[in-house]
Amino acid sequence: MVDRSERDSSPAPFDRLPPQNLDAERALLGSMLLSYEAIDEVAELVQARHFYLDAHVRIAEAIFRLSETTIGGIDAVTVAEELEKRGELDRIGGPAYLARVLETVPHAAHARYYAEIVRDKFVRRMLREASTAILKEIDEDDSETEALLGNAEARIFQILDREGEDEKFALRDILEDAMSGIHTRIADDGTVSGISSGFEKLDDLTSGLQPAALVIVAARPSMGKTAFVCNIAKSVALNAYEAYQQELSPSEKGPGGGVIVFSLEQSRVELAERLLCIFGKFDGLKVKKGELDAEETEQLLQIATRLSELPIFIDDIPGRNMAQISAICRRIKNRYGLGMVVIDYLQLIEPDDPKMPREQQVAQIARRLKFLAKEMSVPVIALAQLNRGVDLRTDKRPKLADLRESGAIEQDADLVMFLHREDAYDPGERPGEADLIVAKNRNGPTGNVPLTWIKESMRFESRSDFDEPPGGWVDSEPSSF
Repeated sequence: MVDRSERDSSPAPFDRLPPQNLDAERALLGSMLLSYEAIDEVAELVQARHFYLDAHVRIAEAIFRLSETTIGGIDAVTVAEELEKRGELDRIGGPAYLARVLETVPHAAHARYYAEIVRDKFVRRMLREASTAILKEIDEDDSETEALLGNAEARIFQILDREGEDEKFALRDILEDAMSGIHTRIADDGTVSGISSGFEKLDDLTSGLQPAALVIVAARPSMGKTAFVCNIAKSVALNAYEAYQQELSPSEKGPGGGVIVFSLEQSRVELAERLLCIFGKFDGLKVKKGELDAEETEQLLQIATRLSELPIFIDDIPGRNMAQISAICRRIKNRYGLGMVVIDYLQLIEPDDPKMPREQQVAQIARRLKFLAKEMSVPVIALAQLNRGVDLRTDKRPKLADLRESGAIEQDADLVMFLHREDAYDPGERPGEADLIVAKNRNGPTGNVPLTWIKESMRFESRSDFDEPPGGWVDSEPSSF
């Protein structure tokens, strides 16, 4: 048996002092007081809040303030004067403590090394705080275990996402970012500001799929929702792939990245076959029956090889809840980068509380999908079913009121689009034509996007693209991702 008496008598981990290295903090501050260049060198690594000792936080704040308003001339005397102005000099120990800090290092050559130590200790303190909060939730929160896991992972990933970023709340800072984006769009002569959907007329209406946007694509069953969103996923992943191949810098690449598809209805193999047919323009029925000749089989192999290079991820585990979906998105973003999330479909997401009325369940899921879009800073496309009332009307074109089970879907969505095909009701009515009805666009106009539905290969194309020769993607030069 294990003797627990000795182990239990030792101090609990969280009874000890938080991680810190005061010698490194003093050495870093001393380096900054000795050399103006050292301040620039470490500014990208550390902020004043990264220091542990309150006196060191105040000294660092004074140094960084001076560095923003003066060129050179930062030393113990000017920092002491800055602290004196704010009534903080005595709180840090007076000029004597600044002199002690200066005596810590003979030169500023190792400033970056000291900064890395200070930053590392700060991150460890953040991790410690997160762990404390997680332990408290485990002991005191009666939520489902999956929800606790999701919250725990969110706390950890917040450290990864936010550490090192200077949070900007002042309007002047936000306006700098806004004007930078506007100037970029002017220079690019109207290029979409978000991620291109692959459908030019849709991009004209929406300026592309915007980061942090919740996009709802709704339709009655068998209208082609999954096929449509696979077309968009193809376009987004292909753009990310090409940007990677060209070795562009992050600013040149623009918005984009890999795509994660949560296929809650179809299996990942079924979805992979759809993608093969969409990319290669193959007859889906012939692929399913295995009725391909030698040339078509070779083409299919080429497509599969190229398709495998794209950053597309498919999760087909049924009954996923929002905590699980969010956790998976964080992992994908952290490991590979993330450009878009696809949910197929919204009403199949497992609610946190099965006892809650269905309308409230759907409302909560829609709200959390919007939060996910903001947290990941990518568009989240959620497919949704329309209620049966559409089929009972003479005019079967969908309306916002047809969204099934909850008006909260419309409320939380930034973009609501309906997919409609007349030939789904009457095969002789506009065969092969489809309408993408943009019924809500929070940041732009609404309207109708005419599409062509190619049933055999499960493709949607812009009307102007219908005459495109088959196999266009196969003909491009192969390269590795």
